[in-house]
Amino acid sequence: MQGYLSYLPVLLATGVSVGFASGLLGVGGAFITVPVIYWVIAGMGIPADIAIKIAFGTNLLVILPTALSGALGHTRRGAVRWKVALSLGLCGLAGAWAGATLAVHLPGEALKVGFGVLILAVALWMALDSTLNLTVGRGKPKENLPLLSLCGFPIGMLTGLTGVGGGIIAVPMLALAFGFPMHLAVGTSVAMIIFTSLGGVIGYVLNGLGMPDFLPYSLGYVNLPIWVCLAATSIPMAQLGAKASHALPAKQLRYVFIAFMVFVGLKMVGAF
Repeated sequence: MQGYLSYLPVLLATGVSVGFASGLLGVGGAFITVPVIYWVIAGMGIPADIAIKIAFGTNLLVILPTALSGALGHTRRGAVRWKVALSLGLCGLAGAWAGATLAVHLPGEALKVGFGVLILAVALWMALDSTLNLTVGRGKPKENLPLLSLCGFPIGMLTGLTGVGGGIIAVPMLALAFGFPMHLAVGTSVAMIIFTSLGGVIGYVLNGLGMPDFLPYSLGYVNLPIWVCLAATSIPMAQLGAKASHALPAKQLRYVFIAFMVFVGLKMVGAF
């Protein structure tokens, strides 16, 4: 336990950032959390290939209560379409389990770079659409539940393969393809992440059972002490992030999300 205590300030501060980002932007915050968890675990002498998988699994368990907290905050403000969240989320749960099962057998570098390229492409799409003022927030949001269910499985697969909650894809998809205003897209995405993160956690726990005991107090590829440190601050901060989300005009929130995606995409492809 002494090894964990030396990283306590870093983990608590990371939880603050992740919780706020989750509530504000409708994402799980994995792009903040996963590198930190990886650094902490690698610093304890765990091999890199194992450390990244533990980082993915542990992060998804951090996302789960954080998303619950954020979804509650958005629901209170009427910004969650629960039928849409359930359609995406239940199929996403199955996809996340499948993605986690695949991830534990694959090297992560190619997946990380490919996902970074995808994020940059979606960010460009959102930026161009914002500049041209084409689609977002016009008319009534399209709640095509069968189509949304089909979209849920690949979003879940990305969750399992990369340790993210899926909001980085769900928010622009809801905004651009289904005409959701940004506030509603963010809130619905947070609710969806409850299910995708749960599916990923199940996958990383089950596929890690029977593996050597790399770190004490772990369940498969999920480390419980690191989870407690991160969740302790991320859960209350998700409420504050949700409140801040509704204090920002939709246009400014959209620009914040685009900037966040560009940063994440560049980091994933190894630009810095």
